[in-house]
Amino acid sequence: MKFINFSRENCNNCYRCLRTCPSKAITILEDHAEIVDDLCISCGKCQVVCQKDALHIKSSINQVKEAIQSNRRVIASLAPSFAGAFNMNDEHQIVTALKLLGFEMVEETAIGAEIVIDYYKKYYDEGKYANLITTSCPSVNNFIEKYYPPLTKYMIPVVSPMVAHGKLLKHSYGMDSVVVFIGPCLAKKMEAEEFQHSGIIDFVLTFEDLTDWLKEENIILKDLRPQPFNHVSYKRGSSFPTKGSLFEENGFIKNNYELMKINGVEGCREFLDCLINNNITGIFAELNICNSSCIDGPGMPKDNTNYFVRKDKIKKYVDKKKTYTQEEIEYNYSNIDFSKRFFNRKAYRKTATEEELRGILAKMGKHKPEDELNCNACGYLSCREKAESVFEGMSDVNMCLPFMRAEAESLRNVIFENSPNIIFLLDEELCVKEFNPKSEKAFRVSAEAIKGKPISSIIDDNIFKNVVFKKDNLIGHKVIYSEYDLVLIVSTTYLEKEKILMVIMTDVTLAEKNKEQLVRVKEKTLNAAQEVIEKQMRVAQEIASLLGETTAETKVILTKLKDIALDGAGDI
Repeated sequence: MKFINFSRENCNNCYRCLRTCPSKAITILEDHAEIVDDLCISCGKCQVVCQKDALHIKSSINQVKEAIQSNRRVIASLAPSFAGAFNMNDEHQIVTALKLLGFEMVEETAIGAEIVIDYYKKYYDEGKYANLITTSCPSVNNFIEKYYPPLTKYMIPVVSPMVAHGKLLKHSYGMDSVVVFIGPCLAKKMEAEEFQHSGIIDFVLTFEDLTDWLKEENIILKDLRPQPFNHVSYKRGSSFPTKGSLFEENGFIKNNYELMKINGVEGCREFLDCLINNNITGIFAELNICNSSCIDGPGMPKDNTNYFVRKDKIKKYVDKKKTYTQEEIEYNYSNIDFSKRFFNRKAYRKTATEEELRGILAKMGKHKPEDELNCNACGYLSCREKAESVFEGMSDVNMCLPFMRAEAESLRNVIFENSPNIIFLLDEELCVKEFNPKSEKAFRVSAEAIKGKPISSIIDDNIFKNVVFKKDNLIGHKVIYSEYDLVLIVSTTYLEKEKILMVIMTDVTLAEKNKEQLVRVKEKTLNAAQEVIEKQMRVAQEIASLLGETTAETKVILTKLKDIALDGAGDI
């Protein structure tokens, strides 16, 4: 079951989560991140570092509300670090708040911690193992089972304080009671689902969940009257979250083991590497995956409270507690099994051959060792590790930012160098910053010679002054540079952020010449047509004139013939 969900809409592909993930259990394909459960150790670091709220811890608040509304006995098991998580005048105000929310009983998980410490001391005193590793941190347990399985033989086979307290509560109040663990740890959600103690912890809420719930119900802790927990916890159990507190005042007198207190992923990794390589032995180690143990877990409220403030508040609360004595324990847990087994759950990862790696590196633009920058921008520590992730299908080649930048710059250069347009860049003083080859050819000057010099040294700069002054782009302006025998269409864009003018000129000289030639052809055609018309008119007039003359002559002759004819008739 996934306990962290990714929001595709909020993710900006910064790879911060992947850089932080100690087991590289996040796939990022097609700009979508996903957690691979088989590789994940549930440390929650990815959610903590995400600044875009793209990762959300799954909340069980609604299920807890339903359990309360169904009139079932709902019991809160409150992690010891609560004293540093909330703003209170008295630590017991949290009890009142939880009962207002509907919890019938409220106890501290520290009671379970006291049981676990007794078991740890038993294994410590017996000294039967070459090394011993505490098993209260579920993320550490995951880390060992998945990435250092040969070391499971050193893991103390005892449940965590959360599970121990849950077993105690179920034993005391009935298996039908609902136990809700409330703490700073994301991994507890996963631990509660484990088959070995299924049904012991019904729901897990983080302190952040509880903060949201209290806000929703308008419950202000400082305004509440304190009331006691249903059962008392003691100093040693309550001090469990502070760094290395396990060994303090708990009777761990040095015997066959050297006591070590190790916090943080890197510290745990280094220690486990030493054990796996048999570099050290005779160690009793308390391991916590979080750098500041449970005081700064991923489920702490996101209120920017300083770690040392939280630690101080917890310490002051613990100092008020009574010292643990076996005789005063109110619970009888002699018939409860607190044992736990740990398994080889080795995380399987495919391994690429050297040839396959080199092929992937080449696709990333890494053709030789010096090309491998190992910049960690993609989230992986080295280019080879990144190539391995591509081989595994965990990431894309284009996550390599230097490669993508080089590709983009290369494409930009290809466009700039080979554009059929004149392109040059000017600063606000109208001095040339860049000058492409087409510009060199058009204005008969090399880029080297003109760079840094005013554009006015080769062409008129009035239109550019106008753009700088008005901060208004000029689009499609026709300019004639007769000295270069050029007619250009100029578009000038002012880049406000860079304080640069980008000038793009399209050469339309040939088109203009063709236009003039067409005009001349049209003019000649019109003149020729006019001449033909005039000639035709003259011919028509001449024909008409000739026709007019012959008609008149015919009329005269015919008249005379008529007269002659008439005279002849009179004689007869």
